[in-house]
Amino acid sequence: MIVGIPKEIKNNESRVSMTPAGVYEMVKNNHTVYVQSMAGEGSGFFDNDYVSAGATILNTIEEVYATSEMIVKVKEPIASEYDLVKEGQILFTYFHFASSEPLTKAMIKAKAICIAYETVEDAEGTLPLLTPMSEVAGRLAIQQGAKYLEKPVKGRGVLLGGVPGVAPGKVLVLGAGVVGIQAAKMAAGLGAHVTIMDINMKRLRYVNDVMPPHVVTEFSNEFNIRKHIKTHDLIIGGVLLKGAKAPNLITRDMLKEMRPGTVIVDVAVDQGGCVETTRPTTHEDPIYIIDDVVHYTVANMPGAVPYTSTVALTNVTLPYALQLANQGWKKATENNASLHTGLNIISGKVVYEEINEAFGW
Repeated sequence: MIVGIPKEIKNNESRVSMTPAGVYEMVKNNHTVYVQSMAGEGSGFFDNDYVSAGATILNTIEEVYATSEMIVKVKEPIASEYDLVKEGQILFTYFHFASSEPLTKAMIKAKAICIAYETVEDAEGTLPLLTPMSEVAGRLAIQQGAKYLEKPVKGRGVLLGGVPGVAPGKVLVLGAGVVGIQAAKMAAGLGAHVTIMDINMKRLRYVNDVMPPHVVTEFSNEFNIRKHIKTHDLIIGGVLLKGAKAPNLITRDMLKEMRPGTVIVDVAVDQGGCVETTRPTTHEDPIYIIDDVVHYTVANMPGAVPYTSTVALTNVTLPYALQLANQGWKKATENNASLHTGLNIISGKVVYEEINEAFGW
């Protein structure tokens, strides 16, 4: 198969979908790999590295799309790429269709084969291609939250770990999935007091078993959320419904109950956000303030640490990409139930029900 690796053109997206090591494996399996010039530079991988691994370098994104049977990306195509997608072309990337009707309609119109990383599901019900980026985003959420709690950027002026004689900051984590647990782990490591909430008691028991005593668990409901937002300094939104729009756990009116300078980091922004006032931002302009509450809602958080993110992503996506290239998408998705759940749009037809539900189709 002819595989194309375009340069990511979303704002400040420095990741690349395949490392030279991944290209080497593709070429070893007799596939042709075209990499757009400078696609990997943001992650520390250069054109010579890809050439050494067996890739051919193409100068433009148009050439990559035009010559490739399968496009492997990191983020969803943006508007300038819509017309480059060909009928029958396989696109293997993060799509998050439920949060963007224009993207969904564009891919339907293109009649491409859209296989979404974020809905590939294994036998245990976990999302193996979303997990590493969720791990990065969960850890990064605390790093960014700690920074935006500083007064010069309109935060409360709180040091999360406190100092002797001063109580540590308080972190509220909504969701005890991968993002939530990684965020809680980082916040706890800084010495913050952490409350993590979920509706899944099995997850809360797990958190209770593995986390230190200053991480406490509580069942998630509106009453408890309203209670905690009044006293916590940093709120992490880490709620995920597979392939569907995230629920609004924090509504606009709740912001008035928070103290000025409280920081919200909504990691669920890719799926529409779990905060009603969430709207996607970029690394270039990452925050906005509503009712004196600082919102950090960057839609590609792992793009801030592209080397770590690119290697972590290729580790998990490469085996699936190889299956698609070796067998073709039909056989690969028939033979691998996990890959089958990644099918979102096939030749102009939506085949992932949560997308239809998101838009009322």
